[in-house]
Amino acid sequence: MKFADFETFKMAYEEAGSGLPILFIHGYPLNRQMWQPQIHDLSQDAHVIAPDLRGHGDSTPTEGVYSMDLLAEDCARLLDYLNISQKIVLCGLSMGGYISFAFARKFLDRLAALVLTATRAAPDTEEGKLNRQRSIALAKEQGIAPIIETMIARVLSPYTLANRPDLVQAVRQIMQRTSLQAVIGDLQGMMERIDSRPFLKQISVPTLIIHGKDDTLIPIEEAQAMQADIPNCRLLILENAAHLPNLEASERFNQAVREFIKTL
Repeated sequence: MKFADFETFKMAYEEAGSGLPILFIHGYPLNRQMWQPQIHDLSQDAHVIAPDLRGHGDSTPTEGVYSMDLLAEDCARLLDYLNISQKIVLCGLSMGGYISFAFARKFLDRLAALVLTATRAAPDTEEGKLNRQRSIALAKEQGIAPIIETMIARVLSPYTLANRPDLVQAVRQIMQRTSLQAVIGDLQGMMERIDSRPFLKQISVPTLIIHGKDDTLIPIEEAQAMQADIPNCRLLILENAAHLPNLEASERFNQAVREFIKTL
């Protein structure tokens, strides 16, 4: 682990390998550790970079809304800090996908390709916004523990919950390293994010969508709708995986990303 020291916070990150840069953006309420199978495996083929977003993992927290634009700008600053001028592959999961859309809108010229995982282009529904407001109130009152237990049950597939206790505990431990500021800031940022659907037809880089068949947080139909609108896009659906297919089906996920980047 290393740190990039920015004016307002310190961003922790891991990097490994050489060649084509792949920047992995984690989801909520997670950190770079969720990408360990990818860091270990794909660094044999590429220059893998996995940051902790502000307030997550080993990165220091800040107060206020963690907008998707702000978090995208943090990622661009990390690339500048690492002197990476080469076009990158950007891989974002869930909230990391929302950040990827913000990054693509702002810095499309920095992208070689996109990998969108367990995410959607649509904004929150009114019901979704209300649920996030409830989560913010709960976190302020009781801390992050009840948020984590609710998320565990929702992000993992029934198969994983029943048969892979080690993975369930690993995800729990990753989530426990998220600050209260980040939980609240993320929820506010996701609640306020814009509709990315009108932007999809402007995505001019090759795009791979990977989605877990058992994902109930973001149904497969959302992935299919994105595939229909992004010009150069393919969709892979993974069995026995829900909202964290990179962990629940890591070998198949890594193989798909490896094959995808070989075509670039």
